[in-house]
Amino acid sequence: MLQPPLLEVNALGKAFHDRNGNCARWVLRGLSFSLGEGEFVTVIGPSGSGKSTLLNLLAQIDAPSEGEIRLRGEVISAPSGVTLTPGSNGRVGYVMQDDNLLPWRTLRANVEYPLEIQGTLNDAARRRVNDLIDAVGLRGFENHYPHELSGGMRKRASIIRTLAYDPPVILMDEPFGALDAESRLHIQKDLIRLWEIGRKTILFVTHDITEAIALGDRTLTLTKSPARIRGEHAIKIPRPRSVDSLVTEPEYPRVFGRIRAEV
Repeated sequence: MLQPPLLEVNALGKAFHDRNGNCARWVLRGLSFSLGEGEFVTVIGPSGSGKSTLLNLLAQIDAPSEGEIRLRGEVISAPSGVTLTPGSNGRVGYVMQDDNLLPWRTLRANVEYPLEIQGTLNDAARRRVNDLIDAVGLRGFENHYPHELSGGMRKRASIIRTLAYDPPVILMDEPFGALDAESRLHIQKDLIRLWEIGRKTILFVTHDITEAIALGDRTLTLTKSPARIRGEHAIKIPRPRSVDSLVTEPEYPRVFGRIRAEV
């Protein structure tokens, strides 16, 4: 028997209205897909196709105009009858484009912050934070403040801050877009290693086709706004993958071409 999806998006739509309350435009409409337990899915689409809007709906920062979102079978977002709880009570993590570290807290204190909010910062949680700091090469920088860290270090800290409280679903909105090429490559490798250790379910939005292929089990492509799913591409390149030598894989040009044709 197939395992039921962890996250289901059914006929999702989002419309924005003008000052008079009239529908000005639909950003998403008729958008449906699902994520399996432990799956890494990447999303790519044209600029302005509603990728960030989709993540905001999944994170319950905003409510859809139509359709529904289910997490382990439970409706967590719908146009009415469901109270928005951003992050769905700690079950959905969200890594945004900016690192959003608190400037008055050290690296360690930033990573531990969600655990403090949840009241779960115990000895076991502190050990997990230590392991995550080690895993991304930040040992020795625990007591540094954000302004004392490089952009890559801050991004690593923002990722492990989300992993620290162990949500089953993690959303990522072009998290590496502002980094230089070398930092981006290193953090992509870190992210793959972290995912292989914890096998969280990740939905990762990007505008980079190579990044989408390097990271994902599947890549979903979106149409222009109002966005819906245009295509779904299984990435059959074996793991573990070497991000910097991906272009030498025989499957790479084929899947790249298929995705490129749709975006």
